[in-house]
Amino acid sequence: MRRTKPEKRRIDPDIRYGSRNVQVLINNVLKQGKKSIAEGVVYDALDIIKETTKKEPVEVLDTAFKNVGPIMEVRPRRVGGATYQVPMEVDPERRLTLAIRWILDATRSRSGKSFAEKLAGEVMDAANEQGTAIRKREETHKMAEANRAFSHFRV
Repeated sequence: MRRTKPEKRRIDPDIRYGSRNVQVLINNVLKQGKKSIAEGVVYDALDIIKETTKKEPVEVLDTAFKNVGPIMEVRPRRVGGATYQVPMEVDPERRLTLAIRWILDATRSRSGKSFAEKLAGEVMDAANEQGTAIRKREETHKMAEANRAFSHFRV
C-alpha cells in the first residue's frame, strides 16, 4: 500500500467556455493523444445541444453530470474470510469521474450518426433523467440499497 496519496493534478478550464467539466470531458474523449480532434468532437456536441435545447450547453452538461453521478456505490470489504459488498457514499470527484465514464460508454454503445451527435443525444437524455447512463446510476443505487445490511462494515 502507498505511504502517501499522490497530489491531485490541477486541470485548467477549457478555452471556449471556461469550464473545468468541459475540459475533463475533452480529456476523457481523447483517444491516441489526439486532443484537437477530441476538442472538435466535444465542441460540436455542445453546439448541437445549444441548437436543440436553446439553453446554455455548459448548464445542460452540468445538469447531466449531476443527474448521472451516483450518490451511493458498493465497495468490496473483506471481513474474516468473507467479502461483503458494503454501500458507501461517493466522493464528489469520483461522482464526476463516474458520470463522465458512464455517459461516454453509453455514447459509444449508441448506433449510427457521428460521435458528436451521439454525445449530444446522450448528454441531453441524461439532463432529462433518461438514457443508458441514468439506468447505470439506478443499477448502482439498487445494489447499494440491496446491500444496506452490510453498511455497519464501513471503514
